[in-house]
Amino acid sequence: MSTDHLGVEQRGLRESATFDRTTIAAIQKAADTGVYDIRGWGAKRKLPHFDDLLFLGASMSRYPLEGYRERCGTEVTLGARNAKFPLQLDTPVTIAGMSFGALSAGAKEALGRGASEVGTSTTTGDGGMTPEERGQSKNLVYQYLPSRYGMNPDDLRKADAIEVVLGQGAKPGGGGMLLGQKISERVAAMRTLPQGIDQRSACRHPDWTGPDDLAIKINELREITDWEKPIYVKVGASRTYYDVKLAVHSGADVVVVDGMQGGTAATQEVFIEHVGIPTLAAIPQAVQALQELGVHRGCGAGKDTVQLIVSGGIRNGADVAKAMALGADAVAIGTAALIALGDNDPRYADEYAKLGSAAGYYDDFQDGRDPAGITTQDPELSARFDPIDGGRRLANFLRVMTMEAQTIARACGKAHLQHLEPEDLVAISIEAAAMARVPMAGTSWIPGSGR
Repeated sequence: MSTDHLGVEQRGLRESATFDRTTIAAIQKAADTGVYDIRGWGAKRKLPHFDDLLFLGASMSRYPLEGYRERCGTEVTLGARNAKFPLQLDTPVTIAGMSFGALSAGAKEALGRGASEVGTSTTTGDGGMTPEERGQSKNLVYQYLPSRYGMNPDDLRKADAIEVVLGQGAKPGGGGMLLGQKISERVAAMRTLPQGIDQRSACRHPDWTGPDDLAIKINELREITDWEKPIYVKVGASRTYYDVKLAVHSGADVVVVDGMQGGTAATQEVFIEHVGIPTLAAIPQAVQALQELGVHRGCGAGKDTVQLIVSGGIRNGADVAKAMALGADAVAIGTAALIALGDNDPRYADEYAKLGSAAGYYDDFQDGRDPAGITTQDPELSARFDPIDGGRRLANFLRVMTMEAQTIARACGKAHLQHLEPEDLVAISIEAAAMARVPMAGTSWIPGSGR
């Protein structure tokens, strides 16, 4: 314990819950610099999350499956509603969109390698498609963003699916940000913008103002790709119920809902911590919207089913299983994938310390000085990262997540991950019970339901 802290305790001083030391430091920094704080990662405040839910494993009233003898399916089909060639994935754990620019070329290649090794998909992110990523990705989703950086019809046709991005969980209603120190010659050329100058993406698409225009855009994308590719629509979780309904009416094959625990390479901290809603609160709203339209997988819609992908703070197989029990068809991981690649690794502890951070705390992705060579465009730092080894590590992590989810599903007596349902869950906090719409453990009470 520091001498200063010991002295404070001995004097009987009490820290303010409202103006704690972190808040005071932020005020002092703003007063000193006149600049708001920009950082990466996602929300750091404690929010109701999947840890507040528990599974009801089988015992007498339910019959478990034997893990070594009975199969538990994990495969998922995405986009069969309209696409000639829907994605057929071996696991419901996919890789979320992260741009070349925010990440190094080697990191993008590693994401493709790892995803392909386990039979899942990865996603381009802002700034376009790189040959490294396309070359190593069996299933690559092309993000179509408001900035249109790097967008061209040829790459749309090369993709296996297209994700129209309307918002991101870390900053719904806000555009992306890539600071000048990460705008290398190659990044600038791909985005057709000046080298070394801050690039800010628009917060809305330039050629539509509402869902009617989105429907026109989706049809345009289908025509460009000869109706072959599934069209996703991604929204940052906020007014989720209405956004999902409008996305379905506009023609989406798949809806992606990104909760506020989702990460970002760079944006204002005030956005990260104070805009959007938790992933746990967003899933039931999205499922309700799909159910009311008769297109959720539980409605017997058949080929007209619209799949739901959930992202934002997915960390392990338990999170995967819980998201799917609440009604998701698949999940997407971003921050967890970067950690699997080697982000925030303790072996770089000394170098993180030189940057004023520490392994496990490093969130200055916007600065482009990542010692692990993942969130940087610096040639020397990027050269440290081995995309083959990174891909292997990611594949291992994806396998573990999938097996963990299977273990839980079997314990609940389910022969497929998509057979998990809300009835398999209870909550251990009132907030989680109300958000997830499942009962408090040991009761039949769902807060706010009138039951």
